[in-house]
Amino acid sequence: MRAMPIKHDLPAAGIATSPKLGGGAGTIVLFGTIAALYFAREILVPFAFALTVTFILTPVVAFLQRLHIGRIGSVFVTALVSIAVAGGIGWIIVNQFVDVANQLPLYSQNIKAKIDAFHLPATGQLSHASKSVQDVVRELTSPVAPPAPPAPPQHGQSRKQTNAPAVPAPPTPVSVVPPAVSGWAKLRNLGPSILAPLGQAGIVVIFAVFMLLKREDLRNRLLRLAGLGQLNRSTQALDDASGRVSRYMLAQFLVNASFGALFGFGVFLIGVPSPALWGVVAGLLRIVPYVGTPVSAIFPIALSLAVFDGWLQPLLVFLLVAGLELIVGNFVEPWLYGSYVGISSLALLVSAVFWTVLWGPAGLILSTPLTVCLVVLGRHIPQFSFLHILLGDEPVLAAEAQIYQRLLAMDQLEVQTIVGRALKDKSLVELYDSVLIPALNMAEQDRHKGAIDTAREEFLFLSIHEMIVEFSEYQPLPDVAERPNARILCLPAHDRADEVTGAMLAQILDRNGFATLSFSIDGSSPNEWLALIEAGPSDVVCISALPPYAFAPARDMCKQIRERFPKLKVVVCVWGFSGDTTKAKARFDRTQPDRLSTSIAEAVQHVEELLQPMHTDAPEAPESSPPSLAAPANRA
Repeated sequence: MRAMPIKHDLPAAGIATSPKLGGGAGTIVLFGTIAALYFAREILVPFAFALTVTFILTPVVAFLQRLHIGRIGSVFVTALVSIAVAGGIGWIIVNQFVDVANQLPLYSQNIKAKIDAFHLPATGQLSHASKSVQDVVRELTSPVAPPAPPAPPQHGQSRKQTNAPAVPAPPTPVSVVPPAVSGWAKLRNLGPSILAPLGQAGIVVIFAVFMLLKREDLRNRLLRLAGLGQLNRSTQALDDASGRVSRYMLAQFLVNASFGALFGFGVFLIGVPSPALWGVVAGLLRIVPYVGTPVSAIFPIALSLAVFDGWLQPLLVFLLVAGLELIVGNFVEPWLYGSYVGISSLALLVSAVFWTVLWGPAGLILSTPLTVCLVVLGRHIPQFSFLHILLGDEPVLAAEAQIYQRLLAMDQLEVQTIVGRALKDKSLVELYDSVLIPALNMAEQDRHKGAIDTAREEFLFLSIHEMIVEFSEYQPLPDVAERPNARILCLPAHDRADEVTGAMLAQILDRNGFATLSFSIDGSSPNEWLALIEAGPSDVVCISALPPYAFAPARDMCKQIRERFPKLKVVVCVWGFSGDTTKAKARFDRTQPDRLSTSIAEAVQHVEELLQPMHTDAPEAPESSPPSLAAPANRA
C-alpha cells in the first residue's frame, strides 16, 4: 500500500496563501482609493499631520498621566508646551533670517569675486547663468537709492541764451505711481497667505488634542468597526501600528534634534553667521527623506561663500554635513531604529515620490509614517498582505527558497554566495536542517510533479553534492569524546535526494567521531546492499528518506533489514516531517524502527542514545571486517 504524500507548509520560504481580490475589482479599488486620497487631500492632510503628532505626543501624555496629573491636564500641558516650542523655533528662524538678509549687502564684493573666480566663457549658457546670478546678487545687496531731484535752472545762463535757437527738451520719463495703500488694505492682502497656514495648523492642533483626549474611545470604535470576530487580529494591528510609529517618530525627533544641534555647533566653530538658524533648519528639513539634508546644507554653504574670502570654510561646512549624515544615516539610525520602521530603502524612496505627487510637500514629510501604517496593515490583514511584501524590509524569499530558485536558474555562484551568508550565522548542522534539506524538499515536491527537466535536476543534485564535499573542510573538526567500536551505515531509501541527505547525515556523524559509511544509489538495489553487508551486533543503520514520498520506501527497507538482521538497530530519518512521530512509527507495523528522526541534529542524538549502553556497560567488541559493497561507499 502506497503512503499518501506528506504536505508541508513552508512559511519560511515566503509562500503565503491569502484571499485576494479579482484583477478587475482590485484595480477599481486601488484607483478609487488613490482618487479619494487626492481629491480629499484638504481634509486628509491635516488629519494625517494630527495623527503623526498624536503618535509623537502619546508617550509624553502617558508619562504625565503616570504622575497623576490626569488625562485632560496631561493633554493640555503637552499641547501648550508643544505650541510654545514650535512658536519659539519659528521666532528664532524669522529673526535669524532677517539678520542674514540685512547683512547680505556687506558681502557683495566676496560674492562677485567668487563668481569671477570660475572664469566662465563670455558666451554660452554658463555665461547667461552667471549674469543672471550677478543680477540677482546685485538686487539683493544694492541699497535702494532715492531718485535725484531735478536741477534748478541757472538765471545767468538763461539771460545770455535768450536769443539762441530753442533746443527741444528731453522727454520727461513717465512712472506709474500706485495709490497709497492703507494699513487695513495691506493686512487684508496679506491675510490669505498668512491665515491659510495658520488655519491648517489650527485644524491639526484641534485634531491632535481630540485624538489624545479620546484615544481609548477611538481605539474601541476601530475595533468595533473591524468586527468582534477579528478582535485579536485588530488588537495586534493597532498595538503594532501605534507602538511602531510612536517609537519611530520619537526616535526620529531625537535623532534630528541631535543632528541639528551638532550641525549648528559645528557651523559656529567654523564661523558662519547665524549658527542657531542653520542648526534649526537642518533639524527640521531632515524630516524630509533623502532631500532634506542636502537642501539644509545649501544655505550655510552659500553664506560661507559670501562671507569668507577663501574656499576653506565652505569646504569645512560641506565636510561637516557629509560626515554627520554618513555617521547618523549608516550607524546611529540603524542601531536606534532597529525594527521600528520595517520598510525597505527602495520602498521608502518610492513611497516618498508617491505621497509627494499625491499631496505635495506635506506628502513628502508624511511619507514615512504613512508607509509604516501601510506595512502594519499588510502584516496583520491577509487581504492587504501584498503591501507587506512590496514595502516591508523582511526577506521576501527565505534562504532555502533563494537557493532552490538559483539552482533552478543554474546559477552556482549565487548559490554559493547565499550558502556562505547563511553559514555566518548558522552551524553546519543548522545549515543542513534549516536551509539545504528544505531546499531539497521543495525540489522533490516539483520533481514528483514532473515540473523539473532532466538537466536542471542533474545540476541541482550535483551542485548540492559538491557543496557537501566542500563542507568537509570548511569548518574545523570539534574535539569529540571516545566513541564505541561501532559503525553507522547511512542508506538512501529510494532516490538521489535520499542519497544526498544521507551524505549530509554521514558527514555530521563522522565529524562527531563515529565510524560512518554513506551508500550511493548508482543502480544498486537495497537487496544487493543488504546481501553484501556484514553487520556487526553494535552497528546502527540510518535510513534517509526525504518527503513527499518517504514513508513507503523507508518502511520497505526497514522491513528488509529486520528480516535479515533482527537485532540490528535502525534509525529512520524522515527529513522535515512535522507530524506526530509516535503515530508515524505506527505506519511501520511490526517492523518499527528503534528511532524516528526528523532532523540531522535529532538523528545524531538518537544514534548516541542507541550506542550509549554499549559504550558504558558492554566490553569492547572485536573489529568486524569491512563491508563488501556492490555499490561504492563514500566516507563523508
